[in-house]
Amino acid sequence: MGLLLITSPRFEEHVTPPGHPERMERAHVFDAVAARWMEKGGYTTQPRAASFEELARVHDPRYLEQIAATAGQAVMLDEDTFTSSDSVEIARLAAGAAIQAAEHALDRGEPAFALVRPPGHHAERDRGMGFCLYNNVAVAAAWARTRVGRVAVVDIDVHHGNGTQWMFYDDPSVLYVSTHQFPFYPGTGAANEIGSGAGAGFTFNVPLEAGATDADYDLVYRSAIIPVLEQVKPELLLLSAGYDAHANDPLASMRLSTTGYAAVVRQLKNCADRLSAPIACVTEGGYELTALAACLEASFAVLDGAAPATSEPAAADPSTAPRGARALAAVRAAQAAHWRLPAAR
Repeated sequence: MGLLLITSPRFEEHVTPPGHPERMERAHVFDAVAARWMEKGGYTTQPRAASFEELARVHDPRYLEQIAATAGQAVMLDEDTFTSSDSVEIARLAAGAAIQAAEHALDRGEPAFALVRPPGHHAERDRGMGFCLYNNVAVAAAWARTRVGRVAVVDIDVHHGNGTQWMFYDDPSVLYVSTHQFPFYPGTGAANEIGSGAGAGFTFNVPLEAGATDADYDLVYRSAIIPVLEQVKPELLLLSAGYDAHANDPLASMRLSTTGYAAVVRQLKNCADRLSAPIACVTEGGYELTALAACLEASFAVLDGAAPATSEPAAADPSTAPRGARALAAVRAAQAAHWRLPAAR
């Protein structure tokens, strides 16, 4: 079958205030790229809602009841995070779509991509924040743990996924990896945040300075993230697919290109293929609509094999990636007791 897209026009029904960057037009991008995918002979399906029990694997039941009580209302949860009359239902569809993507990947051994909003990776166990109500990728990871022993979540959003990190901070069965602008919102994601107890080392943060380029990302994926994935050998790779590190995105200060994003996805796809680990993706951020569409379609091409996953670009020279080199130094110092990290390659 190839890559499956999971989405619905209903994702526009989560309404944010005028001028909010996480706006309904993002759902229009999902609809447009899904329509073009179908025109090419690709497959799509509709999402189903996550159940209370599926959400409660990672969220406090009292928080779930608090969010459920906002149904039919416009409520401000914090200065960035809002509900509208249909947001509870739509957020449950987003979390359910993430589970469906994981289920398809495990059942069919094929990639799946959930195109959803609101995003999820900032939502913590007992609160929503950063545009997020439920932590979609964490819900999917917890569901996947009922099927397999080891799951990896790789977060390519420009913001650190604080919610995902804390939900699995002491859990060695879920590796959480993040590349993100640092220091930046939400303030977490330092290299020395590595997990606790039995989970020490299984939180793997790669904080990058503002202005990081394709070369910086290439370097840290080749020299740190791919080697750790190869040591953990996850049975499922979940991708928190945020595209707001793009150079044109208005909310951050990174300089990734569309080609650079595709190269990151290609490295992860190649690694997953070597490990026989299927990939399931769920959207996070990405607020410049043209860049969002271009990055999604470039990712689809890599995951589906239309852009061969075997054709990686030449390795970046560390001298041309100073931000990546500094990030690697911090990661090596923080993770030395837990992982074998090769010299920059």
